[in-house]
Amino acid sequence: MTMQGTEIMRGEVLPEWIDINDHMNVAYYLLAFDQAVDVLWTRFGLTEDYIRTHSSSTIAVESHVTWQREIVEGTNFVVTSQLLAYDDKRIHQFQRMYHADEGFLAATCEWMNLHFDTELRRVAPWPDNIRARIREFADNQGEHDWPAEAGRRMQVRQPTFSI
Repeated sequence: MTMQGTEIMRGEVLPEWIDINDHMNVAYYLLAFDQAVDVLWTRFGLTEDYIRTHSSSTIAVESHVTWQREIVEGTNFVVTSQLLAYDDKRIHQFQRMYHADEGFLAATCEWMNLHFDTELRRVAPWPDNIRARIREFADNQGEHDWPAEAGRRMQVRQPTFSI
């Protein structure tokens, strides 16, 4: 399988991430994806120092995780990111977690984040230098198809019961 998106980070499934079913617990997928968001933000110039000195950060307003195949303790993984859209205040990105050695897709995470002024506690436009780095990232991703998992709706196709 060819990895889609731009590689953002690599990691390993830690022993404390394993649940009663002897595989990576759902909460730790989100943790790994969130850590990869922070790495991407650093590429855009949104470092901890920048956040403190410019009162400028991001907030997550929505995310959706899908699990494709289980991974277990000691598994090396790769997280990629694909920028789906952005505007003056928002960024919509899609992440994929791949088994680093076998190459299969383990999980995906779709995010909507807003740029946020931490002093005013309000959504605010991206600073020009950050927006330029976002644009550069978007321009250099190459051509990727829209992810099949992006924008999906949860549903039971033929429910016995439904509201």
